[in-house]
Amino acid sequence: MLNKKLLITTAYLGFFTSLSGFAQPVELKYGTGNWNADTLGNHRVVLKVEKEVDAVYAYIPWRRSDSNPEKKDMILVAESAQQRILNLVRININPEFGEIVFQPQAGPGTYFLYYLPYRTGGSRNYPKVYYPIPNDRPDHSWISGIKSIFEKIARNNINDLPKAKVVEIQSIDEFNSFYPMEVIATGEEVEHIINQHPGLSYLLFPEDRKYPIRMTKNLPYKWISEGVKTSFTGKPERNEYYAFQFGLFALKSDIEDLKIKFSNLTLKDGNEKIPGKALTCFNTGGINWDGKHFDKVILVKKGNVQALWFGVDIPENITPGLYKGTITISTAGLEEQSIDLALDVQPEISEDRGDVEPWRHSRMRWLNSRLAFDDSIVSPFIPLKLQVDTISCLGRKVILNESGIPEQIINYFSPEVTNIQPEGHSLLAGPIEFIIEDGKQKKLKWKKKGLIFTKETEGTIEWKTENEVRDITIECFGKMEFDGFLEFRLLVSAQKDINLKDIRLEIPIRKEFAKYMMGLGLKGRVRPDEYHWKWDQMKNQEGAWIGNVNGGIQYSLRGANYSRPLNTNFYLSKPLNLPVSWYNDGKGGSDIFEKDENTVIISSYSGPRVLKAGDTLYFNFNLLLTPFKPIDTKEQWSTRFYHRFDPVDTILRTGANTVNVHHANNVNPYINYPFIHQEEMKSYIEEAHQKGLKVKIYNTIRELSNRAAEFFAIRSLGHEIFSAGPGDGFSWLQEHLGEDYIPAWFVPHLKDAAIINSGMSRWHNYYVEGLNWLTKNMEIDGLYIDDVAFDRTTMKRVRKILDRNRNGALIDLHSANQFNVRDGYANSANLYMEHFPYINRLWFGEYFDKDSPPDFWLVEMSGIPYGLMGEMLQDGGNQYRGMLYGMTARLPWAGNLRPIWEIWDEFGIQESEMIGYWSPNCPVKTNNEDILATVYQKKGKVLVSIGSWAEENKIIELSVNWDKMGINPSRAKIRAPYIENFQKERTFKISEPIPVEQGKGWLLIILEE
Repeated sequence: MLNKKLLITTAYLGFFTSLSGFAQPVELKYGTGNWNADTLGNHRVVLKVEKEVDAVYAYIPWRRSDSNPEKKDMILVAESAQQRILNLVRININPEFGEIVFQPQAGPGTYFLYYLPYRTGGSRNYPKVYYPIPNDRPDHSWISGIKSIFEKIARNNINDLPKAKVVEIQSIDEFNSFYPMEVIATGEEVEHIINQHPGLSYLLFPEDRKYPIRMTKNLPYKWISEGVKTSFTGKPERNEYYAFQFGLFALKSDIEDLKIKFSNLTLKDGNEKIPGKALTCFNTGGINWDGKHFDKVILVKKGNVQALWFGVDIPENITPGLYKGTITISTAGLEEQSIDLALDVQPEISEDRGDVEPWRHSRMRWLNSRLAFDDSIVSPFIPLKLQVDTISCLGRKVILNESGIPEQIINYFSPEVTNIQPEGHSLLAGPIEFIIEDGKQKKLKWKKKGLIFTKETEGTIEWKTENEVRDITIECFGKMEFDGFLEFRLLVSAQKDINLKDIRLEIPIRKEFAKYMMGLGLKGRVRPDEYHWKWDQMKNQEGAWIGNVNGGIQYSLRGANYSRPLNTNFYLSKPLNLPVSWYNDGKGGSDIFEKDENTVIISSYSGPRVLKAGDTLYFNFNLLLTPFKPIDTKEQWSTRFYHRFDPVDTILRTGANTVNVHHANNVNPYINYPFIHQEEMKSYIEEAHQKGLKVKIYNTIRELSNRAAEFFAIRSLGHEIFSAGPGDGFSWLQEHLGEDYIPAWFVPHLKDAAIINSGMSRWHNYYVEGLNWLTKNMEIDGLYIDDVAFDRTTMKRVRKILDRNRNGALIDLHSANQFNVRDGYANSANLYMEHFPYINRLWFGEYFDKDSPPDFWLVEMSGIPYGLMGEMLQDGGNQYRGMLYGMTARLPWAGNLRPIWEIWDEFGIQESEMIGYWSPNCPVKTNNEDILATVYQKKGKVLVSIGSWAEENKIIELSVNWDKMGINPSRAKIRAPYIENFQKERTFKISEPIPVEQGKGWLLIILEE
């Protein structure tokens, strides 16, 4: 229980010195209490009335950091009565103090003044708290009766007034407390400390990591009471990454471009030192999400406070003792200041660098991690192979031409996507072309200087070319990675102004491999004969996927200004940066059309422009070649998920063998910060492993819990990690952050209030390191990811960490349907396709219409065209249609799945070959195009899944290729086994028609007797 004291002296309280009755030091206590915060707020003042009177005066030095306290309601109740006292008058309400007069109707005793009561609107998981305006309703007769009290107050003559004593300032719990770093200094105190240092432009306040600096527009009174310091002493342990902080207060003007230098820290005898390079300031730069070093420019507005977080790596074998040095801070045009730094290194050796205890902030070093940044590959992929101008990866081959762009793409996946074939098929009907047309619509012919390969590793191959046409130079930088990702950066520059009709990219695809389309405003479907699209920032669209099940291409158009947008309800808060090159002030777009009976053209154009001399345009684009890998049917049918935290034995009784531990429970309580309940998580996972159950946890990057130990340290980095936004949301956020954030997911019973991350940042490094820690210390078996707010670079690192630390670890990805206005009409599968090579399973059913056509199921939900398989979600999906794609729902979201699993096991589905209805090799067809059949084939035995999209009950006939099935029809039997809540047992004759109910189907076993 928080029970702290703060001594406030009269030296800095002008108001107190003007009132002789209060010219004594005031000792404030800060503690916690127990009340209903949802009706009374999170904070109160405990007042004591000593005797029976009709009115008392209270002076409350609450030192609040919230804005406009005079516009917020207060609720006064007596401890004994718990009924609101309406006879209350506000004399003066401001951030520094409050003066009130009230009637102690319950007589002598304790009274509670709740000074931040709130009301909650919005929704359960996205609340919008507001603070009601004052609602004081004192009785006029009572006011008239105490007129003399108001007269004395007006004359500052309050010595003889009956007074209520401030006993304690309380919060609902320690987490909500303002003490000590949000207890503000008064204006007079700030002026006093400024006047004490007339020659300085800014003040430095060293601070321990236990008290993260929170406020940016106020000084904490703690610093006033302690005074300005010129030194800081810490006591790190050996092998600890020791973090500490300085507060910089800008006195006279804005502070720009801070520079920080670290001296060596030397032991007293000078024979041993901690080198200056072992220290870092996280606010001035570090290692970005892409592994590259970056520097940050810090601007501190006049009158504001900037927290500077530092870290120092203490070696394990260092000699204990006092190491001394300096940290020097300089700014543009202002004086240099130094703080003497002393580190008293203790003899104890820190466990796990200090990471076991998050309050130490040792994990801050994770922000600058390069862990798993390498060109190694992950399973099931194979090393890239370069032969002359051809690059091969798993199941695909790319042939480059002299311009550095693909001449041909060859695919080796079978139509079922279950294996890779020796004979390939060409995806392109001709070479991909980057076309520049002059003002007369004449294609300019490139003068090519040849292809130069600049990097060759097992995971990455890079190349470049330089081409010329008239007075235009085209530089091409290309890269291919082991998963089938291709990146192209085309830099177009001119030596003089040139009028151009168009600059465009044309991708000619063989019609056979342009059957389906998804993206650019189209839901997954059969590709239309012709389609036209224009850029629109309100839509999260920059490209599309076009392909068939066993071969396709996703293209994405990007510029030099690309920054990953926000997603999942927050796209409009940070939408796509329209690429200057492709967008071209609205002239650009994409056309998809059939050129002839064999060719479909994707033409991404930018339109007419004047290419200015000396300007460079970046026509960047990415290609993803699908499928990425063969579908792993055995893993699909042997891994059976239970998607909720429950006791291990409860889960095992359902037949599941893998549990996803979401957040908001005792093991993993706080969203995307699974480091707090370590003992509970470790114990649960150990029990699960002993009983044969895998445990995966919910952990992603989109938002971060306010319970994160580094929350305020991260906020000191500006918008690098946390997104800018309008504020609002739950009460804790408003009371401790104030403004400039986007409220995110909220868990009511835990009061877990998250805010949105900004996109690509160093938090991705922290996330990868955190995963490394979780796999080693908690032994988690993988991740459940609820939408993805990071790119494929981070996902590759995640996959490598899991594979290296936990053999057989799994990643499953969930996404709600993002084809709506707030998400920018994005297709989830198109949006996250770059992550699919590293994922084991999809769960894309939420808000997806299960009555959508089978093409939509195939392209957007099943994952099969990309080398994945999935599960159903919304309302449990449709179990008949789901089996066409090898999908069930997921426990405990969809009733009892055990009957289906038992049929799987009885048949031996894990050893079968899946031949989908989309494959020309499927040996069973129906005579109704709205009723489809997928076959699971074993030697002498098949399981046939039938699913209907017909609008009414139908009777169908099966067309069976007995030779392909390897079954003699004269000895064959068709049986529908009994499956609870699915179908009744029934036997069919070989040629017997089969009734199929609307929206339903069958699971039939065909075998020789």
